[in-house]
Amino acid sequence: MSTWLRTEILMIMKHKSRTLVAGIVLIAVMAGCSQQKKVSDAYGNFETVTLLVSARGSGQLEWFRVEEGKKLSVNDTVGLIDTTALSLQKKTLLARLSVIRAKGTGLDAKKEVMRRQLMNARVEQKRIQGLFDGHAATQQQLDNVNGKVDVLKLQIREMDVQRQSVLREMDVVRSQIAAVKDRIDKCFILPPADGMVLEKYAEAGELVQPGKTLFKLGDMTHMYLRVYVDETLLPEIITGGKAEILTDRPGGLMDTLRGTIAWISDEAEFTPKIIQTRKERVNLVYAVKIRVENDGRLKIGMPGEANFRKTQ
Repeated sequence: MSTWLRTEILMIMKHKSRTLVAGIVLIAVMAGCSQQKKVSDAYGNFETVTLLVSARGSGQLEWFRVEEGKKLSVNDTVGLIDTTALSLQKKTLLARLSVIRAKGTGLDAKKEVMRRQLMNARVEQKRIQGLFDGHAATQQQLDNVNGKVDVLKLQIREMDVQRQSVLREMDVVRSQIAAVKDRIDKCFILPPADGMVLEKYAEAGELVQPGKTLFKLGDMTHMYLRVYVDETLLPEIITGGKAEILTDRPGGLMDTLRGTIAWISDEAEFTPKIIQTRKERVNLVYAVKIRVENDGRLKIGMPGEANFRKTQ
């Protein structure tokens, strides 16, 4: 065999061995990747508890400090509905209450005068009775003093009745004042809970009525991953149990979080179209909500995965 032919054969064999080694390495890498890639138990999207905050008063929205994405506290006053008419009504009622109270004070003063007159009349009655018993006073004198005592008693009793009427009248006005004050308080717009403004539906200067939705508030500190599982997984999960949550991150990696199973549906349903493929949508599944503490990375609608069997 010639030297040239021997050299060619060696080069071909060397090239084939390199190709074979590269193929083996590629297969090994793919096998390793397939082993690392785990199929999760369930898939879904994050959601949160939302509240629609509505107006409780009627009138013009004087000012409204609400912006989408802004975090609000339950003690924050974020808006005010015009209270001019209500304030005037309250002022009128307070003035009326003062008049009634003065009337009651006048009745108390009159009653005190009559009470003193009654005390004096009783002293005189006792004296006349003694004189009458000693035949030093006439029957007419005794009748007059007895009549005077009886009249004063009736007048004092009438003062008590009038006083009760005044008190009832004051209670009515106080109730009216409390009702107006409650309407004024409802003109101040406060969030019913801590949360983030998700949507805004009104602007300052608009006329609003009770029940008009002003903004949507969401609790972003606690998120819920709603997933759907088939019946074969139900024995693996219980309310209050733990779950491993996976979310996407740049570079094809996954973040791992811990969640608590908050709710399991007791009725099966067809898989929602947004979750699975058309083939899998014909399957009956059960909805599960997993509560997750949000450190700021989770957003509404973000996809997520859940594993149950390794976390129980």
